[in-house]
Amino acid sequence: MPTAKLTKRTIEGFAIPAVRQVIYWDTELKGFGVRVLPSGLKTFVVQYRTIDAIKRRLNLGRFGPLTVEKARGQAIVKLAEVIGGEDPADKVREARKGMTVAEMCDWYLTEARAGNILGRKNLPIKASSLKMDESRIRTHIVPLLGRRIVKQLTIADVEQMQTDVKNGKTAKPRTGNRGGKATGGPGVAGRCVGTLQAIIGHAKHKGRLETHPTMGAKKLASRKKTRRLSVAEIEMLGKAIAYAEATGENPVSLGVLRTLLLTGYRREEAQAMHRSWLHSERSYVAFPDTKGGAQIRAISPAAIRILESQKALVGNPHFFPATIGDGPFTAVADCLRRVCALAGISGATPHTLRHTFGSIAGELGFSELTIRAMLGHASQNVTQDYVHIDEAVKLAVTRTADEIALHLAIGAAKAGALKLAA
Repeated sequence: MPTAKLTKRTIEGFAIPAVRQVIYWDTELKGFGVRVLPSGLKTFVVQYRTIDAIKRRLNLGRFGPLTVEKARGQAIVKLAEVIGGEDPADKVREARKGMTVAEMCDWYLTEARAGNILGRKNLPIKASSLKMDESRIRTHIVPLLGRRIVKQLTIADVEQMQTDVKNGKTAKPRTGNRGGKATGGPGVAGRCVGTLQAIIGHAKHKGRLETHPTMGAKKLASRKKTRRLSVAEIEMLGKAIAYAEATGENPVSLGVLRTLLLTGYRREEAQAMHRSWLHSERSYVAFPDTKGGAQIRAISPAAIRILESQKALVGNPHFFPATIGDGPFTAVADCLRRVCALAGISGATPHTLRHTFGSIAGELGFSELTIRAMLGHASQNVTQDYVHIDEAVKLAVTRTADEIALHLAIGAAKAGALKLAA
């Protein structure tokens, strides 16, 4: 690399290269130089490595309008920023064009994981929520809007993203150990808008933006899931579970499935239950964290029997342990699909079982407030009061679970009769 003490006279004397640019580096200030192009244009530059050892090069200005002394002074300032752990290129880029959507999303995930961004009830955002946010960011938001400048976004841009997600423009196979395909659709599209709008709101709150540029963007209304199993389908499912158990289905997955049916718990709650959370003598499970925060949830004797029948795995605290490691079993949805295929039932998901539990409780005459407490929809205090003071919730949970268990048993008996007949 050619070097020289950069002065007005030496720069004026540099030869013009015939083909490629040439950079002359100053012998007194490391990283300060002047680039000479075949066109004759001469530009001051400063080169450095970031704290991550990434090489950067910044243009300071053209020789002529910018004197050597002023350029050298600018270079000293930039290099001092580097010593202080900053990256002058980031400052220049942000000043020139502002933060991109991708950069804003990366900032959000980093800050939220550090507990610096508060969500519901002014608490740090949960890891499970951040995982879903990141999935929407990587799969849909960044591919469609990642390069756009946040402050230049419009309501039309956000609503067009929503339309593209709804129409499957970002559909692709899932990554990691997750099977299937991320297909988009109206539900995911609306949630992507909600996620992006929330991130922009956090950025504005933290002083990264002066205004919220897309405030007022309309989000697609989500379709409320109303699928529930009829009594006949519960019996068909009981028959299919008995058959699956007899033909080698994973007993852990069937244990989770039965627990979901007899509790109305959310899939994540049932799969991840620790043995220490169950207080069988008082018929409740103390969840340290749920979608609604820490909760105490009533549980029936029928469900307790399912839990206590599960084999413990040394070193794993869960009722339903994973085969490897100390984590919980996580594949009940796959088991449900297999069992439903045996039963000839379509459109059922783990949430369907939760909705079925609530619907059966309603048919038995329990009030909406009681059912909300049974399902963990009520506030933590209301749920705790019902569990500890009012026995109505315990009674409702037990009667509902017994009703579902009865129909499962009727179905299982039919499977046994068929086996005997064969």
